[in-house]
Amino acid sequence: MSWRSSSRGVVLTAYHPSGGGGDAPGGRRSGQYTMNHDHAKKIPDGASFDRSGSQDSLDELSMEDYWKELENIHETRGNNHEEGVALVVKEPDEGELEEEWLKEAGLSNLFGESSGDSQESMVFLSTLTRTQRAAVEKRVETITQTLRKKNKQHQIPDVRDIFRLQNDSKGKVCDGGEPSTVRTSENKNEAHDGTKGPKFNLGTDEQKSMLEVMPSSDTDINLEISFAEQAANLKDSSVGNMCKGGGGDTLLPNFRLPKDKTGTTKIGDLAPQDMKKVYSLALIELTALYDILGTEFKQQKAVKVKTKDSGLFGVPLSILLEQDQKKVPGTKIPLIFQKLIAQIEETTLETEGLLRIPGVATRVKTLCQELEAKFYEGTFNWENVKQHDAASLLKLFIRELPQPLLTVEYLKAFQDVQNLPTRKQQLQALNLLVLLLPEANRDTLKVLLEFLQRVIDHRDKNKMTLKNVAMVMAPNLFTFHGFGSKTIEQSEFVMAAGTANVMRFMIQYQKLLWTIPKFIVNQVRKQNTERQKKEKKDKAMKKLLKKMAYDREKHEKQEKTPNDTDVPQGVIRVQAPHLSKVSMAIQLTEELKAGDIVARFLSQKSGNVQTLNKEEVFLYEIGGNIGERCLDDDTYMKDLYQLNPNAEWVIKPKQS
Repeated sequence: MSWRSSSRGVVLTAYHPSGGGGDAPGGRRSGQYTMNHDHAKKIPDGASFDRSGSQDSLDELSMEDYWKELENIHETRGNNHEEGVALVVKEPDEGELEEEWLKEAGLSNLFGESSGDSQESMVFLSTLTRTQRAAVEKRVETITQTLRKKNKQHQIPDVRDIFRLQNDSKGKVCDGGEPSTVRTSENKNEAHDGTKGPKFNLGTDEQKSMLEVMPSSDTDINLEISFAEQAANLKDSSVGNMCKGGGGDTLLPNFRLPKDKTGTTKIGDLAPQDMKKVYSLALIELTALYDILGTEFKQQKAVKVKTKDSGLFGVPLSILLEQDQKKVPGTKIPLIFQKLIAQIEETTLETEGLLRIPGVATRVKTLCQELEAKFYEGTFNWENVKQHDAASLLKLFIRELPQPLLTVEYLKAFQDVQNLPTRKQQLQALNLLVLLLPEANRDTLKVLLEFLQRVIDHRDKNKMTLKNVAMVMAPNLFTFHGFGSKTIEQSEFVMAAGTANVMRFMIQYQKLLWTIPKFIVNQVRKQNTERQKKEKKDKAMKKLLKKMAYDREKHEKQEKTPNDTDVPQGVIRVQAPHLSKVSMAIQLTEELKAGDIVARFLSQKSGNVQTLNKEEVFLYEIGGNIGERCLDDDTYMKDLYQLNPNAEWVIKPKQS
């Protein structure tokens, strides 16, 4: 790997020779993106490593595994002089970064030629919190100033006008000073149009007062209120010093998610159209959080370069999955990645030094060549693969991805998590960053973290604690850091310790990271509700809805049975087309949970329908103010019904 300055940005060179690979001297040169820094091989004088210490403790004297792993990576590339493929990380021009940010956030029609037609954005903006709106205003203002400097001919919006338009529709005017508060339901359960409806909490002034009176533990992760709103409140209060982050020399807190009666929403529980909204909201929320905490948030941009279009190592995840899905339809994780993990686990996870001790370089190189030639043919002999060799191949696969597993766009943001003031805010930022990853990257990262946790579960035997595993894996995920000039040794050490801590966080709190915060789900619900209101005002849509209602009523009259009579108040009709009992009226009670309903259906068995286990089917909330949402078993149905009274309820298998 080498780097050089360029008029286009920073050029990082990735090597993809035709030969094999390894994780030790003499092996295949890695596709790692990193600057040359020979000093990275040096372990600080006097460094010692006590493997008997606390697994959660991390300080400057416990970095030996990190430096050894980095040394292995450098030496792996040392003897290879093949011509590399240049990857350019583009440094954006003034205003370009903000313009790209607004496009990613789904707000591109706030500027440019389409800036006059922003009704869709008005719906979106109406759901934003105070701090989220401030983040949008800041980016629009930067673009406005940049376009005026460049004398662009198309319409240039005034940032105050954008938000005034939205507030005027509510009888309020934003003066362009302090960002106005978004009220989603000012009068208890009364919606903006005066009708009664569910109340959504998004991070308003009302929520700020809730924050001040709500009993909260330092280790409770509040998913109901915007993270940026929480940070703003802490910044102005005397409790801002709680649960400090920083050097990582203390035990990691035992963070937990308090139970939510309307159910916890995990990644994969929502329909694709709602996940697009989650992405936009997560990007704005992360930016708002970084703004409040004074940390710069910049998405990097990699200029596309030619990459391998077949094979295993050095192939983009998207191409790998395209290849693999021809063999295993529906697979979401590269087959080679799955097989390498299975091969490591096949022996035992109790092997001392697992992941830390590299495989034999010459053997790893040969195995890599053979895998490229024989893996998809099914003729590769896995009996020849020793455990440490498989571990080296797994790390090599991660390093040789043409773009980092954490993506070029967000790798620096992942690194910068270490700079946030408190551990809770670091965890909140990681949660949002995971939501921003492409699906293939996120799914692969999840499988990796779950595997690493299984390795740690055997720490009494393999001596690989959370700290040790984080030290070994951090260089493989985080050493794409050639975004600027060469770092000096001291800042290199700070970066190393910081990324090891971020790696530690991702492993320790992985179950929390794959949770979609409730305040974001509520914003999605609010967007859907507002969009539906606007659609109903359109005459053509009204006509279509009237016709659909007529056709539906006619169809229901033809198909109606005695069991399908109108559902009384406090009762929901649950459909289960895959089960013996296909429909049932369920009386809602305070304690009724989603799991209870599924169990009730499964108890109605019949020999005519395929038997499904409790683990295979779930209750879904469909329509109303959400596209589709898979419910966890502990969801209290009466509370959820009050949140979305127009939903339909269906029991079905979860799509993989």
